[in-house]
Amino acid sequence: MDRKRVSQIKEQFDLVVHSDKTANVEFWYARELMPLLGYERWENFDKALLRAMDSCETSGIRVSNHFREVTKMVSLGSGAHREIKDYMLTRYACYLIAQNGDPKKEEIAFAQSYFAVQTRRQELIEERIALIERTEARGRLRESEKRLSQNIYERGVDDAGFGRIRSKGDQALFGGHTTMEMKARLGVKDNRPLADFLPTLTIAAKNLATEMTNYNVEEKDLQGEHAITGEHVQNNLSVRGMLGQRGIKPEELPPSEDIKKLERRVRSQEKKLAAQAGKLPESEAAETR
Repeated sequence: MDRKRVSQIKEQFDLVVHSDKTANVEFWYARELMPLLGYERWENFDKALLRAMDSCETSGIRVSNHFREVTKMVSLGSGAHREIKDYMLTRYACYLIAQNGDPKKEEIAFAQSYFAVQTRRQELIEERIALIERTEARGRLRESEKRLSQNIYERGVDDAGFGRIRSKGDQALFGGHTTMEMKARLGVKDNRPLADFLPTLTIAAKNLATEMTNYNVEEKDLQGEHAITGEHVQNNLSVRGMLGQRGIKPEELPPSEDIKKLERRVRSQEKKLAAQAGKLPESEAAETR
């Protein structure tokens, strides 16, 4: 997600934040948050709220500290008024709702980071979004490589053969540098996967080449190590060529932080979030913006 888009979405979220100075807590109203998370119908959003409450309870955290049902009066077209149900939500509650949403939606992906950090500073939100994008890219690569391993096993190639195929693919992508040579260049220990230290762009490049290999292995029913190696090498060369057209050489990109450390940092942030978000006041807050 680029900086301009992050700034646009952030501005929308900032406009609906409320605060209670007495309780020293920020909160959001569910009805105001709903469209920002890409929901059009209250019935669907209400289900997401209930799932988030279940998650809160499962974590051993008192639900009423973070979710508070309130009643609001709304004007009808006839000039009459009627009551509707709404909720006051702490930052932690909003985070749980976002976690129960579809991360492929741009609004949900943003919200997961917006509500996870304890400040609304844009650079910290951007940093966390980039972190999440990298961990998700790594997960997709892990799944595509798992599928490739299964595909080639079904076609007469053992684990050692899979390792050779993957290594040949790396060599094609990294301009002739083997996996071990790339580990040496980036300072990666022999017992750690190279992909755990690659930037998001390179992880995505490896995943694209691997998915192309999976597709053609299945579509053409390629058999044996030689045929599958040729396919995988060609796909990595194609991806390298595409990057080269934009002046990018994967072997020259600097390493990124160990993805395992990033994952631990995310989990640590999430554990602290409930306590740092504060508690809703006993009665509905007098709002300030």
